[in-house]
Amino acid sequence: MIYLNAFLFCGFVCLIGQIILDNTKLTPGHITSLFTVIGAFLAFFGVYEHLVDWAGAGATLPITNFGRLLYDSAIIGYQEQGVIGLLSGLLVNGSAGISAAVIFAFLLTMICKPKD
Repeated sequence: MIYLNAFLFCGFVCLIGQIILDNTKLTPGHITSLFTVIGAFLAFFGVYEHLVDWAGAGATLPITNFGRLLYDSAIIGYQEQGVIGLLSGLLVNGSAGISAAVIFAFLLTMICKPKD
């Protein structure tokens, strides 16, 4: 059942993104930022943890989870180090994912050729 829930949640996030993309003048960058902020708000209100319990990895893969990661990192950093921890928590916990994305994007550009 967890696989079905994961599929449904990820599919729902993709469906909402596609509907927004098709029916508004928002660019994919705007939609990505919107989903990140929505994920942070859901984490703030405690809803995202319930989604992770329900959908498992399906809730930890979409861009909404990046917003949750930023929010949780800032809160943990603040609790451990005060105001300075707000930024340092963001950098420490988010850096692995961001670095991996940059490295893999670079490697794929070395392998794949763009079409003319």
